[in-house]
Amino acid sequence: MATIKAQIPKGTRDFLPSEVIKRNFLFNIIRNVFENFAYFPIETPSFELLETLTGKYGEEGDRLLFKILNSGDFLSKAKSETIDARDSNALIREISKKGLRYDLTVPFARFVVQHQNDLNFPFKRYQIQPVWRADRPQKGRYQEFYQCDVDVIGSESLMYESELIQVYDQVFKKVDLEVEIVLNNRKILAGLAEYAGIEPYFNIMTIAIDKLDKIGSEGVMKEMIAKGIGSDKAEMVLSALQHKDIAYFEEILAESQVGKKGVEEIQAVFEFMQGLDTHNKLVFDPGLARGLNYYTGCIFEVKAVDGDIGSLGGGGRYDELTEVFGRSGMSGVGISFGAERIYDLMLEKDLFPENLEAVAKVLFVTFDEASHKYAFRMSTALRAEGIPTDIYPEVAKMKKQMKFANSMQVPFVAVVGEEERLNGQVALKNMLSGEQTKMTQNELISFFKTSK
Repeated sequence: MATIKAQIPKGTRDFLPSEVIKRNFLFNIIRNVFENFAYFPIETPSFELLETLTGKYGEEGDRLLFKILNSGDFLSKAKSETIDARDSNALIREISKKGLRYDLTVPFARFVVQHQNDLNFPFKRYQIQPVWRADRPQKGRYQEFYQCDVDVIGSESLMYESELIQVYDQVFKKVDLEVEIVLNNRKILAGLAEYAGIEPYFNIMTIAIDKLDKIGSEGVMKEMIAKGIGSDKAEMVLSALQHKDIAYFEEILAESQVGKKGVEEIQAVFEFMQGLDTHNKLVFDPGLARGLNYYTGCIFEVKAVDGDIGSLGGGGRYDELTEVFGRSGMSGVGISFGAERIYDLMLEKDLFPENLEAVAKVLFVTFDEASHKYAFRMSTALRAEGIPTDIYPEVAKMKKQMKFANSMQVPFVAVVGEEERLNGQVALKNMLSGEQTKMTQNELISFFKTSK
């Protein structure tokens, strides 16, 4: 058999045990906050029908979908004229019916409609699962990554926007990251397009604005002009975006029904938050656009105050997403945490607790075969009591066994020799302080249960 190089695709990562433990620590913090706000967990398949996914993320999003070839001879149903024409889009429709999910929101909308008779509305759900995007890998951007989503669907109440701001605030407080929670409203952007007289170019305008942080005002101006927006109109839009005061938009959008509605919704959210103690800063930024097509109301983005790693989360209100699956009048709002970037930033800032990598609370090491069997029986008793326990697999030099204990970062080692075995004890060593104490099995169990 030929030897192949051990490697993984670009944009993906392996995680060592110590890294998975840190990631689970982060996921558990996020999960606990979700559950504290009474959200229920769900899961959906890793792949969906392509018709479920396409057309929901805009042209750019559709290009980033990973398509799955049909099983078997996938070319058997492809038309020869399609192949000859080298029409990629047409060929995909003939040879691929499924794709890896791009996010968790569109599959959630499908889930809600498919299971609507089994759910109580408003329905509050959270989901922690991987998604895939055929994006160019770079710092903080992967082709496979986890999203941690929380949504509520079946209510238009702006209380939920305010609740989701609290969810963001609590999670980032618990992981000790200072962030800025940025808020805008797509209706304000629609009003701005109306104000500038470019309503038919609304999607072009928002897609360009969404790149403000990456290409700057000059780049956004060039993109809008290149897509057919007059330079004077583009200038009007960019000039308005310099204002960060909602009162300014209340004034210039006074004649726009949709714009006025967006201003009122932003004001209502800030009223809910008034007087509440938040760890992180909440700001209004009219330049926040969120390029995905399905957002219709308030939109969110989270940025690290100290860390050049891009967005740490985002989301917003969507009023029409379930309509394509046959259920209208089902407004929803949700946010997502960019778990990979949060994890990377926590590593960079050394924010994970020390000794988090240790799985076992105690490791048994022994001097002889009889002591090894004695330790095996005692380790079984500890595991039965829910105490994570390990045992070195063989009798070996004590130096070798203790080196292994150090490498595994085990906080306690239970040393067993002939004397301990005959007295029904172990010598429990604290690996941090070096202190050693003789204990019986019951005393050992009591010690670990009371020191949790």
